[in-house]
Amino acid sequence: MGPRFTLLLATLADCLCPARPCIMCDPFVVAALKTLEQSYLPSHLAPEHHENVMKRVEQAVKDFKDLPLNQATYVGAVDEDTLEQASWSFLKDLKRITDSDVKGELFVKELFWMLRLQKDIFATLATRFQKEVYCPNQCGTMLQTLVWCNKCEKQVHTCRKSTDCGERRIEVHRFEDMVLDCQLNWHHASEGLTDYSFYKVWGNSSETLLSKGKDPYLTKSMVGPDDAGYYRCELGTINAGPATIIHFRVIVLPERTFEEKPATNVINQEVEAPGQGIVL
Repeated sequence: MGPRFTLLLATLADCLCPARPCIMCDPFVVAALKTLEQSYLPSHLAPEHHENVMKRVEQAVKDFKDLPLNQATYVGAVDEDTLEQASWSFLKDLKRITDSDVKGELFVKELFWMLRLQKDIFATLATRFQKEVYCPNQCGTMLQTLVWCNKCEKQVHTCRKSTDCGERRIEVHRFEDMVLDCQLNWHHASEGLTDYSFYKVWGNSSETLLSKGKDPYLTKSMVGPDDAGYYRCELGTINAGPATIIHFRVIVLPERTFEEKPATNVINQEVEAPGQGIVL
């Protein structure tokens, strides 16, 4: 190992500069790199290269957190689940290398190649987070705990959309059950939510509170004409403002009618009266 080996280090490390994960926010990753330096390198790499390798490795991994903060997508932050997946993938690959007991130039090649692959894996995870997990609500106010990569700080981010989620038309027949559903698919992932409140809205814009609690459904059995009209549900937050507001217009239709049909397996037979025979 000589000048060629040093050139190899420089070339491979330069390829890692654009790497963008913030896995250095995970203490297990920091501990694994420390173990690599103190326990693995002494017996697998010439002493004169230890400092150079570790500087480049540490810098490459630190560069993982250099995410540009984009107000539209918040690329500079991820949720805890995304960070955990990225860290687990990194640690698994690093363990694979150390378990293989590679040494010298082959070890360096394996190490830096692994880091390049981990950059791509994190890019995939970050893209999924931005498209599917980050701020997925179409309406309402969602609270998410995010890890900001530049400082490794956890903060609650508020994703604000219009709290008015529109009106739903509900048709129900008389004497049947009415169910108003106030739950949206992102509610289970949001933090700081409190209670669902259902109101009956009257013509003079006044309201009557019908129910309040954790149940996102309002159920009314045996509905009648008086149950028709307008309703409103509201999901509260710890910040006092609503997370979502959904309006319902309930229309009570006439009672269903069911036409009785004769059974198809009944055979009609003529019953012969007593004393009557068959006339030939």
